Amino acid sequence: MSQTAALYIVPTPIGNLNDISQRALDILQQVDLIACEDTRHTAKLLSHYQIKSATWALHDHNEQYKSEQLVKRLLSGQSIALVSDAGTPLISDPGYHLVNSCRDAGIQVIAIPGPCAAITALSAAGLPTDRFAFEGFLPAKEKARLDKITHLKDETRTLVFYESPRRLLDSVAAIVKVLGEYRQIVVAREITKTFETIHSLPAAEMQAWLQADSNRCRGEIVLMVAGYRPSSEDELSAKVIRTLTLLRAELPLKKAAALTADIHGAKKNELYKYGLENGL
Repeated sequence: MSQTAALYIVPTPIGNLNDISQRALDILQQVDLIACEDTRHTAKLLSHYQIKSATWALHDHNEQYKSEQLVKRLLSGQSIALVSDAGTPLISDPGYHLVNSCRDAGIQVIAIPGPCAAITALSAAGLPTDRFAFEGFLPAKEKARLDKITHLKDETRTLVFYESPRRLLDSVAAIVKVLGEYRQIVVAREITKTFETIHSLPAAEMQAWLQADSNRCRGEIVLMVAGYRPSSEDELSAKVIRTLTLLRAELPLKKAAALTADIHGAKKNELYKYGLENGL
């Protein structure tokens, strides 16, 4: 039985070919056409599942022009599936113009649940997930990248980015510079693949860890950053600050911060940072 005339948004695996639903496979098998970011890449998935549906390239450089042609096909009664190279279409991938054109034309758009690198990585990162902001890719140029991170400096939600291997170190360096060396960072790479790693460290330590081995910057990367948490005097109780101040008079700041943290159940890094900022 063929699918009804509609645009189907079909997520595809981000690494492991088994991470695709039966519903997604049924749709890809039955539609009249599959619009894909790269026909050669999608051909490997279709061949693996013995799917014979026709494909059509739809990418950043031709999307506006080809969307018009696809809308005409949909209005004539054809059914079309939209896929990207990996994950959920439109999430830092092409498809916005096509979906928007379909909505304007009154064509039904049906989204199928499935893989998404950002959500998969976030679920295993150990950072707060009740509120988060997906920011796509950081700018390639240094000034624009620093400006973007500065704009997000006071964002309290967990920040989620996609990043390329060649720019990961630059982005982490920018985070250290703007957000500080103690902001927690999680780097998730090659999610669902053989060499999957998820590593969490304060920003400066993450920078050093990545620099120590170039292999740690390889692959498909999701970069996650803890949201802003004030560590100024107004958030630390007077009792905690008094303890830190008294201990600092007799001990190095690092030791004083550690002991104060043990006594009051506070965060050692925040106490140490407070001491540095206030000349203790």
